[in-house]
Parts: sequence; C-alpha cells; structure tokens
Amino acid sequence: MLLQTDWYDIQVKIIGIETSCDETAAAVVENGTTLLSNAVASSMDQHVQYGGVVPEIAARSHIGFINPVITQALTEARCTWDDIDGIAVTYGAGLGGSLLVGVLAARTLAITKKKPLYAINHVEAHLYASFLTQTSLSGYHLPAAQPNFPLLGLIVSGGHSQLVFFKDHFGYKLLGQTQDDAIGEAFDKVAKLIGLPYPGGPSIAALAPKGNDRAYTLPKANMTGKYDFSFSGLKTAVLRLAQAETGQSLDFPSSKLSELLSEAQKADIAATFQRIAIETIVDKAILACEEFQPKSFIVGGGVASSQELRKQLSQRLPLTPTYTDPKLCTDNGAMVATLGCFKAIHKQPMADPYSLEIAPNLSM
Repeated sequence: MLLQTDWYDIQVKIIGIETSCDETAAAVVENGTTLLSNAVASSMDQHVQYGGVVPEIAARSHIGFINPVITQALTEARCTWDDIDGIAVTYGAGLGGSLLVGVLAARTLAITKKKPLYAINHVEAHLYASFLTQTSLSGYHLPAAQPNFPLLGLIVSGGHSQLVFFKDHFGYKLLGQTQDDAIGEAFDKVAKLIGLPYPGGPSIAALAPKGNDRAYTLPKANMTGKYDFSFSGLKTAVLRLAQAETGQSLDFPSSKLSELLSEAQKADIAATFQRIAIETIVDKAILACEEFQPKSFIVGGGVASSQELRKQLSQRLPLTPTYTDPKLCTDNGAMVATLGCFKAIHKQPMADPYSLEIAPNLSM
C-alpha cells in the first residue's frame, strides 16, 4: 500500500463524470489534490415547480448536457484526451435513468479513447471532495491540507445520511445511516409543509435566522443502532405541530397548512426544526469521535454547506472538522475524479467498459 508521502511521486490526471441525480457534471483532477476544472449543468429549474426531482426530466436533461459538459471540463483544464490517464464515473447510487447516461458516456469514451475506467460510488465520492487542496480556478476555498487517517466521514445530502470510519482509503466501516428519510429529504418535506420553495435546505436556512430555534419542542429519534439516524418521526412531529398551531385536526390536509401559518410561526418552525435535525447528526458524530479517536473529521454532501451544521460541529466536536468549498458539496465531477485518482494511484481494480452496469441502490 502506498504511503501518503508517496502520492506526490505519481502524476495522474483523471476526468470524473457525475450524473446520479439532476446535475450533469464533469471535472479534471490531478494527483487527487489539484482541481483543474469543474463543469456543472443543472436541471434544477425544471424541477422546482414539482417540488422535487422528476427522474424522467433529469434523464432527458443529462442527454443534452453530457457531451458539452465533458468538453467544457477538458477545455477549462487545458487538456486533450492525450493528457487524460483515466475516466471515473458514478455508477451508483442514484436515479437509474440519470446514472445510465453518465455510465454509457464513460464506457464509450473509455473504449474509443483507450482509457482505464473506474467505477465510483457516489456516496463515497462526496467525502473525497475534501482531499482537494489546490486549484487555480477562481472562487474556490479549499482545505489547506488533506485529511489524515484514521478519519471519520459524515455524508449528509438529499438522499444519504451516513457516518463512516476510514482506516485508509479503501478500508472503511459503515457505522450508521438513516433508517428512513435522509436529512436533506427531511428538509425538503418540512419546507414544503410550511410553504417554502424547493430545495428545502437553502429555503429553511434562509428563513431560520428570523425565528426562535427554542420556540418549540421537537423530538430526536432513539435508535437501536448506536450510530443510526431517523428523521421521519421529526418530520411527523413538525406536521403535528403545524396542525396544533393552526387549530386543525389530525386529518387536515398538510398541503393547506402553510396558508394558515403566520410568517412568525413559519420562521420559528424552520429554526427549531433545523436545530434539532442538525443536532441529531452532530450528537452521533460526537459519540463516534469519542469511540474511534480519529485524526480527521470530514463532511460531504449538499447539507455539508449548511452554516448551522458547520456551527454545531465546530462548537461541539473535539477536533476541527474539514470542509470543502460549498460548490463541491453538491453533486459534482470533481469528487468523482478525485476518488478516481486515488483508485489509479493505489492500483485498485478497473471497471470493464464493455460490461459496467449501473447500481441505483448501491450502498457503502
């Protein structure tokens, strides 16, 4: 196994392709440390009116975006295909139709350009954005140094909430995960309940500072698994709270509650919900730090850009968490390319471009 000090002796450029949900993304990363390009085309504006991602719309958008985004990533990195040492692509987890577009594009390119192909776990890749420490691209604020092993990784997004302990790059143990809704999904549902636009995380984060985060009492799930999460009960508790605050019965339609809530009530609900949801995550993170004594703690996924999460972790964790730039917290090709770099450097098995299949339900 290569030591961390050996990484700098290997030169490798990987292009990463990410199409697991509604972002079509590609990026070029060098040596697992340096971000050379990061191109993203999102179909988010097409999903807002539906209050969530529509799989068919997302897949159709990927078909139109995939080639221009790959070309943009290469151009921005000032690379030709001769400069690229391998292709990394997300093959799971995610929406089946969306994954299929990226995987077929990557397979085709691997065959025609004669490049090694690396199959990437989307959830694992989220953490690898924190390994990027250098870029000449403007507007990025990256960690000053790469995290050290052993480390704890927290993945928090619209589809995932997981806590993972890494001994090294490819030796890890999944400690716990959500048993129902992911934290980002819970934010989306609560936002919809109180009349805020999709996506829910940014909407609640914008409203919460106007409210009192101690205005109400909301529960935290008591899980059998020490490091598991649950947010469905919290979501239901918010529904019951909104019904009680508006004087409605338990069978009153949730879709009509926002019309009856005052702006002050909405702000207080948003603030209280956000605090409790984040505390649920941070409580487990503290337990894991006490048990495993990691050298680093890294956070990945869209919710990693939450200021409330960053505040609570910074105040309560016994070590300083590592965060990447918010632009690399949401789905992107850079995280995929970075993990691909480490797969290439550590000589991990390559995927067969003639047979690689998607895995929508892939887990760590």
